[in-house]
Parts: sequence; C-alpha cells; structure tokens
Amino acid sequence: MAEAAKKLWRIEIDEKLCKGCDICVDFCPTHVLELKGTVVGVKDLEACTGCQLCDLRCPDFAIQVFPR
Repeated sequence: MAEAAKKLWRIEIDEKLCKGCDICVDFCPTHVLELKGTVVGVKDLEACTGCQLCDLRCPDFAIQVFPR
C-alpha cells in the first residue's frame, strides 16, 4: 500500500505577543516547538501534525497553525 503524502503545516509565532510561558511547548505531542530564550520557536516543523494544540492553548494568541 502506498503511503499517503504527509500534509505540511506552517506555524506563525508573533514574537511581540509571546511571553515565553512554555505552555505550547508542553502541549505539543510531537515536540515541534522549543523555548529559545524568552520566545518560543519551531524546532522540527516536519514533525507537526497540525493538531493545533499549541494554537488553542496559547493564552496570548501568539501562535497560529495553518496548512501550507
């Protein structure tokens, strides 16, 4: 059986809104995000499944996930 093409996602982080609370990092089931200093950054975009838990849990609306 042929493997289905993996859907790619785009993650936007507004560094002005991110306060580095680390909630999105903790909720990401595939460890896509990491704290870089006082702001969250993308560590492994290819691992993103598009579950949007980071987006939903961010208390400051600093992260959004979109299909590419």
